[in-house]
Amino acid sequence: MWTKLKWSLRGGVAVLLIAVLHYNLPHHDVVRITNTYNRQTTIGANWLFFAQAETAASGVEKRDIRFIEAVRPNGEVSVYRNEDTGWVWPPYFKYDSSNLQAEASNAVSTEEAPRWVVITHYGWRTPFFSIYPNAVNLYPVAGPEVTVFPWINLILLGLLGLGAAMIVRMWRQFKRRMFGPKPEKTEDSDVLAPIPSALPPQL
Repeated sequence: MWTKLKWSLRGGVAVLLIAVLHYNLPHHDVVRITNTYNRQTTIGANWLFFAQAETAASGVEKRDIRFIEAVRPNGEVSVYRNEDTGWVWPPYFKYDSSNLQAEASNAVSTEEAPRWVVITHYGWRTPFFSIYPNAVNLYPVAGPEVTVFPWINLILLGLLGLGAAMIVRMWRQFKRRMFGPKPEKTEDSDVLAPIPSALPPQL
């Protein structure tokens, strides 16, 4: 029972860690921008997925948020928000949302004369909860067949893996020093050792 509970907890922690990494690490989409606009958006229970701001006493806030609409090469639509991250989490240190919105507006194109760009973003798109990925950068590319290799993700994951391995090794050394090695159980461990005689040896 305890073993199953322990592995269930480990699995839950692993799933949570993967979800956090997938949300915060940068993703790259090749898209054609179709529209940019500002819209007054109501933020309530989904506040965690927007930039930090002062929330009203009622727990509901309305503020203008920049949005970028785009179309992928396969025809699927994508909608991105464009907010500064500042010094809060995730640490993208983004302060140029106005410039990014101007670049996106300048890159708007039609289906007859497409202009393809790569939008770098983090986050998820969940229509039911009105959650949008946050665009952090964009740049033009030659065409829709362009692919972007996730160098930053691989480097960050490698550093995290190295750090985790060091923590595990330090923890094992700590346990070994504090509690010592476990005694090995042998087949004769239940056999009582002979009691030494108290009489002196006969000459």
